Amino acid sequence: MGNIPAREAVVHMTTYRRQPLTLVRGQGTRVFDDEGRSYLDFIAGIAVDALGHAHPGLTEVIAKQAGTLIQVSNLFYTEPQIELAELLVGNSALDRVFFCNSGAEANEAAIKMARKWGILNRNGAYEIIATHNGFHGRTLGSVAATGTPRYRDPFGPMIPGFIFVDYDDVDAIKAATTEHTAAILLEPIQGEGGVNVPAPDYLKRVREWCDQQGILLILDEVQTGTGRTGTMWAYEQAGIEPDIMTLAKGLGGGVPIGAMLAKEACAIFEPGDHGSTFGGNALSSAAGAYVVRQLVEGGVLQNVQARGEQLEKRLAGLEDRSPLVAGQRGVGLLRGLVFASDIAPDVATKAMAHGLLVNPVRPNVVRFLPPLNVSAEEIDEAIDIIDAVLTEIAAG
Repeated sequence: MGNIPAREAVVHMTTYRRQPLTLVRGQGTRVFDDEGRSYLDFIAGIAVDALGHAHPGLTEVIAKQAGTLIQVSNLFYTEPQIELAELLVGNSALDRVFFCNSGAEANEAAIKMARKWGILNRNGAYEIIATHNGFHGRTLGSVAATGTPRYRDPFGPMIPGFIFVDYDDVDAIKAATTEHTAAILLEPIQGEGGVNVPAPDYLKRVREWCDQQGILLILDEVQTGTGRTGTMWAYEQAGIEPDIMTLAKGLGGGVPIGAMLAKEACAIFEPGDHGSTFGGNALSSAAGAYVVRQLVEGGVLQNVQARGEQLEKRLAGLEDRSPLVAGQRGVGLLRGLVFASDIAPDVATKAMAHGLLVNPVRPNVVRFLPPLNVSAEEIDEAIDIIDAVLTEIAAG
């Protein structure tokens, strides 16, 4: 295998701040490096490995589909794509699906659809209200909708039409709405922004405002969807329905896939409006269909609810025990531990040395994103490691 980091330094663009760790295989919630060391994986490919690593059922589905049909383009029908579309529509409040390969692409599709809808139905309106600290992807369109300047500023003038307001502030949305507004784009919980959870009535009040103004509500459920928060979609917990929803990450259980779902009234794409060569290919669709079935029928959602409550209690216990901890927040198995100072990178580094992978999503926030089928014992093991790390840091 050789020295992977050294080989990477010669040929790969310096796009990522990688940890000094080469992973070679995984099993369940654990991954193993090239020296045989084991780690609890509480990053899960950034909320992607919904069923963990090397899940036997998912592995079998992928292998069978790979031996049958992988890709034929969207010039033809394939059964796995239609099967996944039926599952998504049948288990959501949306009516139509467009498949792509990632969350950024799903958000690109949503932006295009909202703009076309506004042009046709709202006297040419094309502006979209988004939020500070939001994250919707890194393509030029999706990064223009991302409310974090450091993601946008290096790339020159952004695509116009995005208005940013504070998250969890309905009055700010109302003040920003004009005759040019076509849609509001929100994450039910800001994941990359630091696991920011809004007030319980936030989404409901935004939905009411959209209805009053005749504009669309787009929910970016790339991270919160597909069971991550304990229900199939996070919007269910708010008691609302979006007009458009975007998905990716856990939908394929590790196989790249994205999706945009829309209500019939705004699903206005026509042939030639949008497309994707690889979107909804037979392999990714078969994987996605298996994942959705496991969530709906296999008891995985119930596990997320139980393990999410356990994780919340254990993190709250750290808040009680350690002066380094300022709080914790999140829903289901999307959780953030908030520190009183910017020690998150140090916590993540030391946790890795103890056999736990977590994500310092902000300088003072560590994010926990374990597989949705994580066990109670693995939750306890992970938090015991964090407890030991905090004791170590406090001791200097």
